[in-house]
Amino acid sequence: MQIKTANFVTSAAKPSQWPDHPGPEVAFAGRSNVGKSSLINTLLGRRNLVKTSSRPGRTQLINFFSINGDFMLVDLPGYGYAKVPRAVRKTWLPMIEKYLLRRPHLKGVVALMDMRHLPTRNDHDLVAWLKYHNLAFQIVLTKADKLSKNQRRSQLRKIAAALETDPGNLCVFSAKTGLGKEELWTVIEGWLGG
Repeated sequence: MQIKTANFVTSAAKPSQWPDHPGPEVAFAGRSNVGKSSLINTLLGRRNLVKTSSRPGRTQLINFFSINGDFMLVDLPGYGYAKVPRAVRKTWLPMIEKYLLRRPHLKGVVALMDMRHLPTRNDHDLVAWLKYHNLAFQIVLTKADKLSKNQRRSQLRKIAAALETDPGNLCVFSAKTGLGKEELWTVIEGWLGG
C-alpha cells in the first residue's frame, strides 16, 4: 500500500458526529495501552499522526483518519482500563457498539492483543462479539519486539490455543521493527477491495 496522504478528520462520540464519506473504513480495537495508535502510525509510515501515550485510556473518542482520500482508518477507544472514570467507561461500550453495528462503510476490524500476555476476558469477549455479529476481523499480536524469537513462537502457540484458532490466523506485529506490517496491509487491502 502506497500512502500518499494521511490526515486526521474528526473525533466523534455519537453517530451524528461521524464523517460523511462514501469510502470504506477499517477499525482498530483492543484494550487500553495495547498499541493501537503506534500500530496505525507504523502502517501509515507516520510518527505522530495518531497521538500515542504511555498513559492507558487516552483515546476516549472514535478518531477518523482519511488515507489517500480513498478510505478511513478508525481508532476506537481502548477497553479494560480501570483508571478512566467509570462514567466515561460506561459510555465507551455503547459508543463503540453503535459504530461497529451501524457504520455501513465498515469493512473489517483489526483486533489487537498484547503478545506478551494470554488473552484477557475482554479480549475473548471482543472476539466472540465480532464473530456473533459476523464482522470480518483480524487478530494482531502487538509488541512482538519485546519477546525473543523462541518466546514469540511459544507465545503464539499458547495464544492460538486460548483463542481456539490456528497460529497462522494470527498476525504478529511490532511497531518498533515493522514486523507484520506487510502481512496486515495484505489483509486490509483485501477488505478494502471487497
